[in-house]
Amino acid sequence: MGTSVQVTPLCGVYSESPLCYLLSIDGFNFLMDCGWNDLFDENLLKPLARVAPKIDAVLLSHPDILHLGALPYAMKHFKLSAPVYSTEPVYRLGLLTMYDHYLSRRQVSDFNLFTLDDIDTAFQNVTRLTYSQNYHFPDKGEGIVIAPHVAGHLLGGTMWKITKDGEDVVYGVDFNHRKERHLNGTVLESFVRPAVLITDAYNALNNQLYKRQRDQEFIEAILKALRADGNVLLPVDTAGRVLELILILEQYWAQQHLTFPIFFLTNVSTSTIDYVKSFLEWMSDSIAKSFEHTRDNAFALKHVTLIINKNELEKLAEVPKVVLASMASLEVGFSHDIFVEWATEAKNLVLFTEKGQFGTLARMLQVDPPPKAVKVTMSKRVPLGGEELKAYEEEQSRIKKEEALKANLIKEEELRTSPGADANVAVPMVIDANSSHVSSNVASSRFGEHLDIVIDGFIPPATSVSPMFPFFENTAEWDDYGEIINPDDYIIKEEDMDQASMQCIGGELDGKLDEGSAHLLLDSTPSKVVSNEMTVQVKCGLTYMDFEGRSDGRSVKSILAHVAPLKLVLVHGSAEATEHLKQHCAKHVCPHVYAPQIDETIDVTSDLCAYKVQLSERLMSNVIFKKMGDYEIAWIDAEVGKTNDMLTLGPLSSTPPTHKTVLVGDLKLADFKQFLASKGVQVEFAGGALRCGEYVTVRKISDSNQKGVTGTQQVVIEGPLTEEYYKIREHLYSQFYLL
Repeated sequence: MGTSVQVTPLCGVYSESPLCYLLSIDGFNFLMDCGWNDLFDENLLKPLARVAPKIDAVLLSHPDILHLGALPYAMKHFKLSAPVYSTEPVYRLGLLTMYDHYLSRRQVSDFNLFTLDDIDTAFQNVTRLTYSQNYHFPDKGEGIVIAPHVAGHLLGGTMWKITKDGEDVVYGVDFNHRKERHLNGTVLESFVRPAVLITDAYNALNNQLYKRQRDQEFIEAILKALRADGNVLLPVDTAGRVLELILILEQYWAQQHLTFPIFFLTNVSTSTIDYVKSFLEWMSDSIAKSFEHTRDNAFALKHVTLIINKNELEKLAEVPKVVLASMASLEVGFSHDIFVEWATEAKNLVLFTEKGQFGTLARMLQVDPPPKAVKVTMSKRVPLGGEELKAYEEEQSRIKKEEALKANLIKEEELRTSPGADANVAVPMVIDANSSHVSSNVASSRFGEHLDIVIDGFIPPATSVSPMFPFFENTAEWDDYGEIINPDDYIIKEEDMDQASMQCIGGELDGKLDEGSAHLLLDSTPSKVVSNEMTVQVKCGLTYMDFEGRSDGRSVKSILAHVAPLKLVLVHGSAEATEHLKQHCAKHVCPHVYAPQIDETIDVTSDLCAYKVQLSERLMSNVIFKKMGDYEIAWIDAEVGKTNDMLTLGPLSSTPPTHKTVLVGDLKLADFKQFLASKGVQVEFAGGALRCGEYVTVRKISDSNQKGVTGTQQVVIEGPLTEEYYKIREHLYSQFYLL
């Protein structure tokens, strides 16, 4: 048997729900993504709750809510304690995404599913890997190797290749083959014949416009609204696809010398761009080369203003402007409030660049035709005052008294039950917090510190030792240099440092953050949420353009046929899209195509049998290796033997038979065309073949009986046996490794 592989979807199949899947490889359990939706629906996480304690590793693929939104909640409530792995951008931008969602929620509700501390705890132990870096698991996962690869779609987006005993399991969802302004395309096509490929059917039924046409329509729609004295709202994510939109606007504004203001508004917009500036090596080749030659950072923005306070927009209330604001769902955040303000005027435009999640306001507005009126809830967090503040303080005082009394009772119980109390240990005293003559210092003093006063109310211990007044003898130790010092007494405690730092930055935050965000971070004033429902008449323009950065259906089918996995698992897509792609792949890609339901475990163990063999020294001494990239390859003729219960390969006892020359490599006609041109050969594409010189043609032919198996492709060279033919054939052979 090959490596044992089982896949169990926990969320995100036959729907556009968040992505979360359990992948088991020889008993080692991977959690592939840990997503949630903008509504934070706890019902979606029930399957995850059942398996969270047995997870051995978590692999994150993209830095958005759909791929990692449930991580803090799962670690807090589901006892998920497995190590987490991602790329550096996914870690940094994912952290900011969670901050933005939390702050947006806390401003309009008593959000308590997780806190900022829970977010920090979830991300503090993330292991960050670079693209193509191999990570070997120890102990239970010994023999398993993971490596992240470029997926496109979002900055740091990852396709995970998991290898065990020579078999590859590839997890590649939400990939994009197109090269964009700030991202390279996916490398999925470089994986040939993996044992298992897990991918999504999200765009299986969608076809996209050409990039240039789409960008032109995008700019024209924005300028039309601005020149009519209208405002343009782009509901965006925190740190994902918004980066591509910012570059499009920044570059066009610079080329055309436009003066309309552009604002990027989230709770963490400044931090987002600061981090992105340092991630140039994760971006497209064009951005990296531009920085090398000109030292100009593509995200040193000159036309896009970063703001984290909606009040700054009011300073330019009468000026037509473009605002990119989170959240994309319009459920909460700055985009929600701005939409309510601008939707009532026909001159304004709300331009959606991604499909809204089900059940959200954005999805409701994207239907055709759009609704003429929508009901929204406007909420705001305000400080408590008057009777409410007094009641809150009394409740907090009562809670503190109960906690103090409970702590005292616990200590008393410990002393009663302890065998033989020390007579020199002071007996704890019960202090009445309501007594006016007791100073606050005494009331807050900790057990074991010096007390200056005597307070009645000793509780006799249960032991035979008589009660006595507390007495502390100064028993300081001395050496030749004086009193011995305990360094721990002079260490500033972390909580004290946190309080000091919060006080220092408090003034800065109040001036930069939205008022609600400042109160949330500093937690200085008791507050409440005030809400009211209202009906908004939607008179503004509503437009949807696909800037999601995913490969369309036609491209997905072509890529899957090229990769040709032995077994294919389809997830994340509508029921219609999933079934469509499943039928297509079963016919044109591979016979083993699966589309499991939630909590349905499918066994995709390879049908191949893998054995470990040892190469004998006698055999290896006669082998001649040839360098092939990072590897060395050779042809060997050997016979199988057994030594100490271990299979071994040794030299043949007879003369090895001759074998035909084997050409190792994958020829790409486009690359071969450039190579021939550099050698002075006149070359051009004609009818899918490469016409070389006047009479020679090179083409690739696939075996139609094998579904998408790239290994059976043949390279055919045709033409008269002239000097030109042999010259081109020699160039062709040079593109391969000959064994």
